[in-house]
Formats: sequence, structure tokens, C-alpha cells
Amino acid sequence: MGKEISLYVHIPFCDHKCIYCDFYSIITQENRNSYISALEKEIHYVKSLLAVQRKISTIFFGGGTPSLMGPKFIGEILNYIHKNFNVTESAEITLETNPGTVTKEDFKEFKNLGINRISIGVQSFHDKDLKFLTRIHDRQTAINSIRQAAESGFENVNLDLIFNLPGQTKKEWIENLKTAVSLPVKHISAYSLILERGTILNKLVLDGKVKIGDDDYDADLYETTIDFLTQSGFRQYEVSNFCKEGYECKHNLAYWDHREYVGLGPSAHSFLQGKRWWNFSSLKMYIDKIEKSGNAVRGEEKLSGNEMLEEFVMLALRSKGLNLNVFKSKFGNSWLEKKKKILDELKSGGMIYFTGDFIKLTKKGYSLCDEILLKII
Repeated sequence: MGKEISLYVHIPFCDHKCIYCDFYSIITQENRNSYISALEKEIHYVKSLLAVQRKISTIFFGGGTPSLMGPKFIGEILNYIHKNFNVTESAEITLETNPGTVTKEDFKEFKNLGINRISIGVQSFHDKDLKFLTRIHDRQTAINSIRQAAESGFENVNLDLIFNLPGQTKKEWIENLKTAVSLPVKHISAYSLILERGTILNKLVLDGKVKIGDDDYDADLYETTIDFLTQSGFRQYEVSNFCKEGYECKHNLAYWDHREYVGLGPSAHSFLQGKRWWNFSSLKMYIDKIEKSGNAVRGEEKLSGNEMLEEFVMLALRSKGLNLNVFKSKFGNSWLEKKKKILDELKSGGMIYFTGDFIKLTKKGYSLCDEILLKII
């Protein structure tokens, strides 16, 4: 029996490019049949890499807007995955969707395909925010989508929210959180607005046309988020992720636990046997490369022992904490001894705490996560 791995499928098709989004997406579907054909060839390529029998324990359809393609399209991909890989019976299968792109009948059909987790890109329950972000939905459409997913049998529903939007008051953000916890969701991802290079929003900010809250305001909204959601029965298990007990996203945990995963589709990344590789982002180049050579790998790197260690620490502290026993079994004890002074300083400063065999971030530590990781690594 081989180790379990996770599978990510990037579906780039979208009906609209939002001003803040830097994920690879395109608003035309003219190459959808060529995409499916290329994806099937890439599945054969990946299958050939897995010399030891591996079981797929999670599948995540991201994008783009995967749900926009409809149940028939997603079902075709899922069937091909099942034919070529050993997917566990209890596999978590997530589909990303945006409000307004899925009907209640679609939700039911997705459920019948075996998809058991839905992630809905709400971002805000305030229409002015949605209009600014150039989202295609409004508040009521978002609420309806979440309810329809639950009514269609999806028990495991996530919604995404963004805080520190331009002009967003603390009161408005708390209203977003109140609406979120009142709905039938088991998981909430709450992200601070990040200005990504190359996006329309980043240019608007650089040109002085849009202003966002400073770091102190951002930290205040973040700590408010932690307090509100934990008091509402959601447990924080990663910097930006909160869930009801037992509803952690298993797919994302695979990343944070530094486990192996394979990515399919344009711009997808993979991590297997200490090697990382990534695909061409352009759909045309992805298809052309696969037609010529059976894969779409644009670049790759073999991680050194020190890089593996640093990634393990970074991902662990961002999520459920650094398991000292696991760390020592993988990397020995010398790094911990070398970092003892820094770790003690962070502990006395209220940034981290030790519990059992774990080093974990405090609430204050979570809000300064990036700075802490720079200090440690």
C-alpha cells in the first residue's frame, strides 16, 4: 500500500476577471474540449510518475470558476481520475464555485458525482464591496447559493470572505461575519486583501486612486475576526481558516503538513519525492506542450534538506503548530537548539506558546505571522 497524496485540478475558465484576482483564468471557453483532451494526457503522465501505488485522499477543483463548466464537464474529469487513480472511498472532493453560476439542480448533480465539499467565493455580503471588486453577484445571490448548496445535501460548505477592503468599516466587517455564521456553513476562510502585482486593483492603489487601511487597521480587523469566529463556535486551524469541529479542509491540510500533492492543468504546481514542478500558465501553451511531450512542465526544482526543513516549519506554524516529535524524526535536533534563543524571545513576547509537543502561534502571533517566520527562518 502506497502513501496517500492529494490532487489539484486547475480549471481556468471564468466568466469575468475580478480586479483583485491574480490566479490564472480566461474568459473564453473556446478551448474547453482541447483542455479536456490535454488534461487526460497529463493524467497519464502523472500516473507514470507514481511508481508506487498511491491513493488519492483529496481532490480539489480550483480556478477560474470550475462550477461554471457544469456537472457534465466536471463529471468527465472525475471519471477519468477514477479510471486512472486509486481514489479512497472517503476522499474529500472539493469544488470551487461563485454565487450566481450554479443552480440548485446543478448542486444536486455535483453532489451525485461524488463531490462532497463546496467552496463558495462570497468575499463580502455588502453590495458596495461586491460592486467595487467587480463580482458578478450581489448579497442575496450569495446567501441563496449557500442555502441551495445546503438544501442539495452539501453538509460541508465553505465560504470565502475578504477584509480590509477600501472604505470597509469595522462595523461592516463584523456584519459580514454575523451573516456568515448565521448561514449553513461549516468552514470560513477569511483573508486580508492582498495587492498582487499585475492586477487592476494594485495599479489603482499605486496610482493613488484607491486607498486601503494601514497595517494596524488590518491587524485590528484580523484579531476581531479571530475573536468573533472562535466565540461563534469556529476553531482557527490556520492563519486564515476557521471551521466547526471536524470540518478542516483536508486538501489544504496536505499542503500545510508538507505532504505530497500533484497539480493538473495550466499554472498548477506539484510536490513529489522532494521535487517541485509547475506547469505553463497559458492554456494554449499548456495544450501545445502536452500535445508535443505529454506534460506541460515549465520548471522544476529539487529541494535541499535545509529548504525542506524551512518549508516544514513555515507551513506548520501557519497552521496547527510545529509538532516537535515529527520535526525531530525528520530533521534531528540541531536546528531547534540553534533557534532556542529566538524561540524563547518569541515566547516571552507572547507570540508563541508551547503545549505538549507543539509550538503554536498565539492570536498576537498569527497577526504577525510573516514577521515571525522571517525571524525564525
